[in-house]
Amino acid sequence: MTNFNFPETDRLAQLRSEIAMQAARLIAEEGCEYSTAKRRAAKQVLGNQKINGNVLPDNQQIEQEVREYHALFCADTQPQRLRELRLIAIEVMEKLSQFNPYLIGAAMNGTAGEHSDIYLHLYTENAKDLAIFLLNLGIDFEVSEHGNRRGEASETLSFMFKREAVHLMVHDFDDLKHTDRNERADLNAVKQLLAESE
Repeated sequence: MTNFNFPETDRLAQLRSEIAMQAARLIAEEGCEYSTAKRRAAKQVLGNQKINGNVLPDNQQIEQEVREYHALFCADTQPQRLRELRLIAIEVMEKLSQFNPYLIGAAMNGTAGEHSDIYLHLYTENAKDLAIFLLNLGIDFEVSEHGNRRGEASETLSFMFKREAVHLMVHDFDDLKHTDRNERADLNAVKQLLAESE
């Protein structure tokens, strides 16, 4: 008869859960990125042990823990914070409508907290057009790079708008059809999210 090793499976699930809870706390309290929070949380839980990849929680598990953290500790402030970020996102998206803006990240999925920024994916034939457009609006921005799905470097333009950090991740127009629709929201969808939360 096969002897299934359930205790080891349970232990892995427990470790994953502990790491996810610690990561959620780091995201909510310090504004850490998911990958950074995951690494730091693993070190807090496991110390200097070698970290096996299968012990790390996935982003969905961490996202759920962030939701639970907000429900427990920020229930009186988080919904208003989320509303403010979405209102500002709508304003920016309306200004940038010609660049096909989509809201992503915490402001889109509802896990935004006090340290969250606004992240938008923009899809355009020419990234320089966006830079010129922002300059014409009198917006000073910083440029950095991020990797796209094909492993190529794409630009991110970051600036402050109404005291909130906004990051525009610029993609080639053709990438629009390759993006998961569940992970982004266009202007109408963001307005709908806002209406549903009122």
